[in-house]
Amino acid sequence: MEIVNASHPKFHVANEQFSIQHMKRAGMTSMPRAHSHPFIELYYLREGERIYFVDSQVVTLQKGELILIQSDEMHATASSEIAEFERILVNYNPALLPTPLQDDRQWFNQRGFHLFRLMLREQNEAETLLLRMLEECKECRPFYETSVLTLFAELMILLQRIEPRTQSDRTKHPLHHLVTDVATYIREHYQKPLTLEETARQFFISPSYLSRIFYRLTGFHFREYVVHIRILQAKRLITQSNSKIQEIASIVGFEYLSHFNKTFKRVTGYNPSHYRKEIKFRQGGKPVSNQSRTLS
Repeated sequence: MEIVNASHPKFHVANEQFSIQHMKRAGMTSMPRAHSHPFIELYYLREGERIYFVDSQVVTLQKGELILIQSDEMHATASSEIAEFERILVNYNPALLPTPLQDDRQWFNQRGFHLFRLMLREQNEAETLLLRMLEECKECRPFYETSVLTLFAELMILLQRIEPRTQSDRTKHPLHHLVTDVATYIREHYQKPLTLEETARQFFISPSYLSRIFYRLTGFHFREYVVHIRILQAKRLITQSNSKIQEIASIVGFEYLSHFNKTFKRVTGYNPSHYRKEIKFRQGGKPVSNQSRTLS
């Protein structure tokens, strides 16, 4: 087991395929940049309130709620008006779970996240399991890793048994609506030559105001997010179609192939044609090249 961060230790087990961390913080905090993880993220909020930007949506997470973030899904968190918070964070490889719990489709239904609104009894059960995992990691008694993964499987069974509850019955802050609408607009128009100024006009606000609030709630600068969406779509087309790279570049909004190639490599670490070969190797079960990069 590896432990990092002395003030808020993060415990790693199962050859770093599972980690858990408990944290309390006071004051306004936010991620400096939007980011993603190679494993699924589970975030349980014990106290306070947090703002998530994920899957082009601004999501308010409140006390007693739990959110799952799909692996490789770009996301960011920030403080709300309630600055203090306490959370337990887990990152895990779904292959560690029993086979019936491994399928991403039952957790995400083709979305980038799943928000669980727990009733009080469910909150108590979830907290008990998470705190027992932390205690096992701290004490390191014999078979503690097996115990941690068993407790985690119990938690995931609990989540699967929760009755679905509507996600739209809470009034959002107007800014959250606005940023969600802007992100959705970008996803729907990424093939066009989007600019900050033109998009701001669509929403009857100033470019400087849009730039400021978009970065504050998403962790992306406006142009960054446009590029992120274009490259995300390009990766999908490269891996799921036989279209030529030049055609894909045009489809996702790049006027020049050279600009697309340069941007794709900067974001992913691969040029588009090499990325396609690597994916085909992986899907075919053949060895990939010696590069150590993770395809994200």
